[in-house]
Amino acid sequence: MLKYISGTATKISVFVAAALLSTAALGAGLKVTYPAYETAGDTRFNDLMEIMRTALEKTTAEFGPFELEASSEKMNEERTLSELKNGKVVNIAWSSTSSDKEQDLLPIRIPLRKGILGYRVALIQADKQAEIDKITTLAELKKLTIGQGTGWGDVKLYESNGFNVTTAKYDDLFKMTATGRFDLFPRGISEAFAEQERNVKANPNLVVEKNILIYYPWPYYFFFNKSDTVLQKRMEAGIRKMIKDGSFDVIFKKYNGKAIAQANLKGRKIFRIKNNLLPKETPFEDPTLWFNPVSQ
Repeated sequence: MLKYISGTATKISVFVAAALLSTAALGAGLKVTYPAYETAGDTRFNDLMEIMRTALEKTTAEFGPFELEASSEKMNEERTLSELKNGKVVNIAWSSTSSDKEQDLLPIRIPLRKGILGYRVALIQADKQAEIDKITTLAELKKLTIGQGTGWGDVKLYESNGFNVTTAKYDDLFKMTATGRFDLFPRGISEAFAEQERNVKANPNLVVEKNILIYYPWPYYFFFNKSDTVLQKRMEAGIRKMIKDGSFDVIFKKYNGKAIAQANLKGRKIFRIKNNLLPKETPFEDPTLWFNPVSQ
């Protein structure tokens, strides 16, 4: 009899422990791991972090709680996408899109910055401004050398359009620009002014070029492992809620409004180049998803 009670007690204890573990797991919720910034103090992706967290918060009622954390290792974009494809280290990442990426990964086809990264002004060495002012044609522009980060999707785009591209680590590009290692370091208008301000003390000759705008369609998406449909559906549901309630536009203006004004888009010579990397599913038919400089 005592043995039976003891056995029953053991069974009950195991059941209670399992129930507690289940409750704890439920409380912890979905674990979302994003790539840790490659550079300490980097602010380039703060807007995407806010979009990500807000989308998760807005879907808690339907999908449950979540934990959001950075990966334990710092990674550049090339490694991040490789880890995501392999289902390791991270389960969400952000990147420009291409046909190749959409074959390997699961996208949400909503441009996170409304396509503003396709509007490029350049960081340059101050002494080069007079030379650049003489440029009037795309053919002349292509004679200038371009700097880009190692593994960035833009590298293939510029090369396919006939530009000579030099690649390096992100942190090294500012000194290389300021010392004239290449002519232009094109940046999204939401990036250039903040980066110049952050790096000019160490590189006094680093300035934002005044008169040229390079444009190419360049949507930036959240990506997921092909098998991670639950997180992808949750994030898309959250972002579409944000678009509907206006919070998506609030974040866009918060992080990009000042730079749009600084860029003086209407006062620049526009050079349009092709992006043949885009898949046919790119949602150009929906103007509400895209930045329109004419309306600014």
